[in-house]
Amino acid sequence: MKVKLVSNLLLKPVSKLWESVYRIRRSFYEYGIKKKEYFKVPIISVGNVTFGGTGKTPLIIWLVNKLEDDYKMTPVVLTRGYKGSLENKSGIIKGGQRFRSNPQEFGDEPMLISQRLKSGAVIVGKRRAQNLKKYFHEVLPDVVLLDDGFQHIQLYRSYNIVLFDALLPLDRYKTAPLGYLREGLTSLRHADAILISRSDQVDEEKLEALLALLRPYHRPDTVIGKFKYIPTGLYDCYYNKKMEVDQLKGRKVVALSAIASPEAFYKMLENAGAEIVDKIDYPDHHFFSDEELNSILLSATKNDALVMTSEKDMVKIRRVSQDPRILYLNISVDFLSGEQEFLSGIKKVINLDYQ
Repeated sequence: MKVKLVSNLLLKPVSKLWESVYRIRRSFYEYGIKKKEYFKVPIISVGNVTFGGTGKTPLIIWLVNKLEDDYKMTPVVLTRGYKGSLENKSGIIKGGQRFRSNPQEFGDEPMLISQRLKSGAVIVGKRRAQNLKKYFHEVLPDVVLLDDGFQHIQLYRSYNIVLFDALLPLDRYKTAPLGYLREGLTSLRHADAILISRSDQVDEEKLEALLALLRPYHRPDTVIGKFKYIPTGLYDCYYNKKMEVDQLKGRKVVALSAIASPEAFYKMLENAGAEIVDKIDYPDHHFFSDEELNSILLSATKNDALVMTSEKDMVKIRRVSQDPRILYLNISVDFLSGEQEFLSGIKKVINLDYQ
């Protein structure tokens, strides 16, 4: 306890400095000292103020489906392509090209998003504005989604969505290195919508405590929404549905993951009635080898089990193995509250009539 207290005292000045640097950086763009890049198209940012996974990619996929299917628009997703070889360059995956792209070049999350695109494209590379300029006339998007964009303030956006994970302990809401905040909560005054992921996995008391923590920092008109993830089926590496979720009940599975929140993945499998006989974790964005997958399949054979993984992991696994014993759990976003208010805000910025 004493060691932790001393550590906190030493880290507090660093944390304050970190917060000040981000605040000054934002003020430079707010007051025009540094210039933002503008495009004649609505730009919707999906980001967070914490380190780690908050569920941005599933929400972007949900938005892509809304934009394409319900609003008949052509979206482009701007993303960094973390750990892909194109992260420091640029690349584009157009709708319908998912089998021709390599996750080692583009990164696993861009590949995952591209699987759901019917039109439009995913543009990869950390110089987002430069890359959008490069490919804009090739795609001619109606709307741009900026992945992990809340701190990417050099690019003007029409709507700021900020995600929080309901499972993150409240005592972690301190600026790094004391806690998990990338920047101070004062930045939430720029948020148009605050969405809480995995809201079904905590009690109302925890949710209310989180909202109370955030309330002093966001605007009164900021939309507040809560959502959960629901499994919709088990699919093979060719994205063919092989089983319904209820068919997992009583089945032995080896749970394989290289994602930010593996425990949430395991809980979803257990809630579906699966019996997890082995849990195999790798670091987020890990690329699987032949040897690793052969060892995992051997474990599955010994236990008469399926290998269950996430969709994000499957885009990497399928480059190495197409074994039919490896299936991924497809998930979808399901709003618990705030969906209509959130969609009304989206419709405003993309210039659609709304109720």
